[in-house]
Amino acid sequence: MYQKNFLEKIIDKDIKKGFPKENLSFRFPPEPNGYLHLGHVKSIYLNFYLAEKYKGPFILRFDDTNPIKEESKFIKAIKKDIKWLGFKWVKETYASDYFFELYKLAKKLILKGKAYVDSQNKKEIKEQRKTSYEVGIKSPFRNRSKKENLKLFKKMKDGFFNEGECVLRAKIDMNSPNLKLRDPIMYRILKKKHYKTKNKWVIYPTYDWAHGQNDYLEKISHSLCTLEFKHNNPLYNWFILQIKNKNNVILPKQYEYSRLNLNYSIMSKKKIQILIKKKMVDNWDDPRLPTISGLRRRGFTPKSICNFIKEIGISKRENNIDISLLEFHLKKHLNQIADRVMVVFNPLTLIIENFNKTKTKWLIEKTNPNSDIYRKIPFSREIYIESKDFLETKTDNFFRLSIGQKVRLKSAFIIKAKSIIKNNNGNIKYILCKLYNNIKKKNNKATLHWVSKKYSFPININFYGKLFNIKFPNKVKNFSNYVNENSKLQAKAYAEPYLKNAKPENKYQFIRSGYFCLDKESSSKNLRFNQIVSLQKKY
Repeated sequence: MYQKNFLEKIIDKDIKKGFPKENLSFRFPPEPNGYLHLGHVKSIYLNFYLAEKYKGPFILRFDDTNPIKEESKFIKAIKKDIKWLGFKWVKETYASDYFFELYKLAKKLILKGKAYVDSQNKKEIKEQRKTSYEVGIKSPFRNRSKKENLKLFKKMKDGFFNEGECVLRAKIDMNSPNLKLRDPIMYRILKKKHYKTKNKWVIYPTYDWAHGQNDYLEKISHSLCTLEFKHNNPLYNWFILQIKNKNNVILPKQYEYSRLNLNYSIMSKKKIQILIKKKMVDNWDDPRLPTISGLRRRGFTPKSICNFIKEIGISKRENNIDISLLEFHLKKHLNQIADRVMVVFNPLTLIIENFNKTKTKWLIEKTNPNSDIYRKIPFSREIYIESKDFLETKTDNFFRLSIGQKVRLKSAFIIKAKSIIKNNNGNIKYILCKLYNNIKKKNNKATLHWVSKKYSFPININFYGKLFNIKFPNKVKNFSNYVNENSKLQAKAYAEPYLKNAKPENKYQFIRSGYFCLDKESSSKNLRFNQIVSLQKKY
């Protein structure tokens, strides 16, 4: 039986109390200062799900209030990721669209005696805030007149002051145990070119000021964010009460839920940027990262990611999710859609003595048990199998190929190893085998994958392990010291000809190995595949 999460219960309670259902509205407000990661999917999924359930709009609003870090390339990447995940927004907005409205609302607070221009620097303001257990020190500029504050604020807007020379602060409570209420900064001077508004503005609203007011202006009913913004809630509500219009019946409320923490991973754009800067990963779309672009390049599917988010659910309790749960949903989906192919990594040559040297037998096999599409597999006198699938002297627990032992070749025939031919160094050169056509499958305990030596071709493989050597890298200060140096390994393998037509969007199961996809940097002369996930348990 479906159990409603606590946010659905809150919304249902609001509706029961008389809140108009048609006024429900939700948004996803990413900052365009990096790529989206798996943690963002939880927010996207939640807001989209609620919008769909209650038939309200789902708004994509870019929180672009910092010209130093924000770029249009991140806007493009974020929209691409959301579309790939399968979500659609009904309206696209930007915090910068509301810069003038925010400026007017700030003047409204000044006129109410609730905001003032502080001519102290950032360090002085921070020191005066003290700690939650100490009494804060009021700014010497806190009691400037409304007229003077309006004049100074306009001069800030007009570019009269230098960066860091003054800020606009809300006048709340310098003794509050919640440091967020100790006269927070609303505007700072940044003489930087904004990617969207260019050089029109030299003052920019802080997140604390812009976020809630944009919710108000867009008539968002339920503003959902993760628990690290819990202390912002009183400030969020205070600002809304100061600016509200008597005719506006929709006052947004902020509610917090637990963020997504995945072991062996980091869910922080700032920390991911550090890894990129230190060249510990290639870029935002490095397949080892939990970014959406990295997961897409690695070969993850939107369905598996959304099913994972759906299962972990929404709650207020912080927890760490085991990466194996994500891989479970990934394997489950890939098993349904991935084409089966045969690839040999460490080849050992078998020569089938009783098979014609010039003959090729074309075998027919389904690409997937759930599919009606077939592929052609060439069988010839010389084939490759994995070196680990042969043992010179059979042991009790070894059921693969050994001298005198019969095994079945996948989608092909029964063979028996007869003798070993070695080179001058004593290493195996090839194994002589005999082919049988009339032995029933049930008489053989092992089935080996293989490729024709004549028709196979070389491919390059990227193998990926966990990015960090510790389970919770987000909990340590010097997290980059724990990056796993062997998180990416490369190998060469030999594939059946079906893979020559591989496409980046297709997924493949390399039989008995794992799931793989073609990397975007591949070429027709150099096919490179990324391991999506192993068929073996890794952690």
